[in-house]
Amino acid sequence: MEDASYHHFEDDGAIPNNPTLPVIIYPGAFKENPEDIESVFNQNKWTNSWTNGVFDYHHYHNNTHEVLGVKSGSATLQLGGESGQAFEFTVGDVVILPAGTGHKRLSASEDFQVVGAYPHGAEPEIKTGKLDERPEALEDILDAPLPESDPVFGEDGPVLNNWS
Repeated sequence: MEDASYHHFEDDGAIPNNPTLPVIIYPGAFKENPEDIESVFNQNKWTNSWTNGVFDYHHYHNNTHEVLGVKSGSATLQLGGESGQAFEFTVGDVVILPAGTGHKRLSASEDFQVVGAYPHGAEPEIKTGKLDERPEALEDILDAPLPESDPVFGEDGPVLNNWS
């Protein structure tokens, strides 16, 4: 996808982020058909899917990568922890978060909903940046298996071309 964007966030001392893999954003990937988000993710082996919002506190998943597709509404999400960056997301946008990437909802429309999913249906652990989480979390982040496919583009997509 030519207008995909890539963002790398440094460890801020609380939220580790991912030392090697960038966040990938696909603006408007499902703008015309947001109702297809979950089925496309699932077809591309990103499963254990759910539909809801995003927590309003910094958190990350140490054991798995996550994809979020905006099904309705809009929101401002902060990625990368307290020293990260705020991004505006609207219907059809997709963000792929490598293991360890902090994310938090700063604001959202009342109808904001995302579809979330994980490679091979992983069960995400939720970490919030407490110091006692770090040693184990840092190991887990590096051990999180790479996905076999891109959640949107399947066998040929930016995840496969940019994550290794």
